[in-house]
Amino acid sequence: MRALALALGLAAVSAFGSLPEPPTAPIARAAEPPLDLGEDIAAFYRDRGFRPLWVERSALRPEAGRLLAMLAGAGRRDSELAAAVRAAGNGDPRALTRADLLLTRAFADYVRDHHRPGPAGAMRYIDAGLAPAEPDVREALEAAAAAPSLAAHLAATEQINPALGGLRRGLAVYRGKWSRLPQLTIPAAGSAQRQALLRRRLGLGPRAPERALAARLAEFQRVHGLAVTGAADSATTAALNAGAAHYERLILANIERARAIPPRPLGRYLLVDTASARLWMIEDGRIRDSMRVIVGKSGMATPVMAGLIRYAVLNPYWNLPPDLIRERARKVVRRGPGAIAAERLQILSDWSPRARPLSPRQVNWRAVAAGRAFVNLRQRPGPHNMMGAVKFMMPNDLGVYLHDTPSRHFFARADRRISSGCVRLEDAPRLARWLFRGRPPRPSGAAEQRVDLPEPVPVYITYLTALPTREGIVFQPDSYGRDRTLLARLARRASPPRS
Repeated sequence: MRALALALGLAAVSAFGSLPEPPTAPIARAAEPPLDLGEDIAAFYRDRGFRPLWVERSALRPEAGRLLAMLAGAGRRDSELAAAVRAAGNGDPRALTRADLLLTRAFADYVRDHHRPGPAGAMRYIDAGLAPAEPDVREALEAAAAAPSLAAHLAATEQINPALGGLRRGLAVYRGKWSRLPQLTIPAAGSAQRQALLRRRLGLGPRAPERALAARLAEFQRVHGLAVTGAADSATTAALNAGAAHYERLILANIERARAIPPRPLGRYLLVDTASARLWMIEDGRIRDSMRVIVGKSGMATPVMAGLIRYAVLNPYWNLPPDLIRERARKVVRRGPGAIAAERLQILSDWSPRARPLSPRQVNWRAVAAGRAFVNLRQRPGPHNMMGAVKFMMPNDLGVYLHDTPSRHFFARADRRISSGCVRLEDAPRLARWLFRGRPPRPSGAAEQRVDLPEPVPVYITYLTALPTREGIVFQPDSYGRDRTLLARLARRASPPRS
């Protein structure tokens, strides 16, 4: 091991002229050219006396193979590293030195890419500490060297949030299943070549029966977010003609969205996807439960954001948003003050804690309907309150939170974009049990009963138009029209600058 440390020191000196010369030893310099490793790696080896990280008893540790598997799984092919690892098999100190240095460089590059945050502005973080941090390579190397088990440390390094991990795996599945097919243009209906081209485009033989073609079309439609008919309708033809490269770009764009969620190998958080209108409860890096949700309608989209759920409010009021207050004002103009009483609404002078209650006759409803005057309307607690029995608060200036609802039938809809921006829960009591660790609070009967959570729980609200599933990627409609802007931004970033 001492000989290897000396060889490592010599190799490092050849790569970084600023390093101090290690003790003299009769070791010949390696014939390979100096390695460009960077100052972080140079300082790492210098400060540990040039002791290797991946070598033990004159052989590569098993964790070197684990790292190679991680790199392959991430699509990182490094022929120089692979050759160095093979050459180190004979135990030669110089070969082991080169392999150790290259493995460390590969690990540092993996950390930089694997844990790179999403683009700036991809998500709004309401509370400090919720955003992913830019990886610090030196810290990552020190942590690996100090870990009681390097294998366990590599496993923890590989772990990222389930959305990002699922998208990366799904991209590999998509490339293996759909991108390898002939990317042919399908003509419009009526063309004599259409059926033959459809079969070729979907990887079927020219004599494949109609039922096989229909089954393959149905599979393509399920994956690509189309109505499953088994027929090559105009939408399916357009999706086929868009080509696999287009859908790969969509997956890559959603990978960038998912980078906005930090890896949390320990602890609990919620993930809400507004494109599929679903919520997941995640604990120690694993999905524990999920449910359908209702999200913001067109024009009142639920924002991409992260916050901390700090408390629940039992038996809540429902404070109507401004657009619904104007809508109710128009009802009063048409039908009279009874429209207010029918919904058990209270009229308040403003939104402050000292707001004065008003009678319907004290309000100029025509001015409220036109937006020239303002009042606050809130619905009294009860079985028909639009907040249901509970709301979960993550204080923020956007007025977004999660809440129960009495309107259960809406969850059967495929398109669940009908709220004013908040997230309605399919099963609020089930979420309460999870948030309160199996001991949900009991309502006292009082209105607006606040109960703090045992500890704040992060919630990440994202927008994934490519959704990872156990079977692979399923594309979602771009209901909020956000894909085009993101794709254009990523294309500009990938394009070389003009001279």
